[in-house]
Amino acid sequence: MPVKPLVKSTKPGPNASAAEPTSVRTIKKYPNRRLYDTQTSTYVTLAEIKKLVMEVSSVRVMDAKTGEDLTRSILLQIILEEESAGVPMFSEAVLSNIIRFYGHAMQGHMGSYLESHVQSFMDWQSKLGESSPALSPEVWAQFMQWQSPLMQNMFSGLANPSQNVMAQMQDQMQKQIQKNAEQLLGVMGLRT
Repeated sequence: MPVKPLVKSTKPGPNASAAEPTSVRTIKKYPNRRLYDTQTSTYVTLAEIKKLVMEVSSVRVMDAKTGEDLTRSILLQIILEEESAGVPMFSEAVLSNIIRFYGHAMQGHMGSYLESHVQSFMDWQSKLGESSPALSPEVWAQFMQWQSPLMQNMFSGLANPSQNVMAQMQDQMQKQIQKNAEQLLGVMGLRT
């Protein structure tokens, strides 16, 4: 049974940005664990799939034999390699907290919460790239007004960088997430 693509292959509209993918890059995974790019008719590695993702290409990985969608497992494998290779993005505490949401009534909401905040961060990064030559205090103040309180706390350390900024941002984010989760669970009568 064929799998429908995540994004239809269409020409970009007048409002489409250059970074938006116009089609899905299909990668087939064979029983020998080799990954085959159907567009280039070549075998690829996880590093090459990571490069496609970094280029904002839409990628779908399918089992060549069954047609099963393996995209999430391949993306998780890339994240695992990145986390193991250098400076990890997720602390043990963050990973533990994410695991605790599996099977919980709020599991579905946690995914959308994380997705929206990562998208806000990507939007911020894009806006910063557009105005990078002039990141004056006024521009920073305007940006901070645009952000939610969580994002304000997370980015406040970037105005005055120090050696502990990353640790402080991580601590603030963990505290805010825990506080928001506790409040939400309390309102729903699910406090543990």
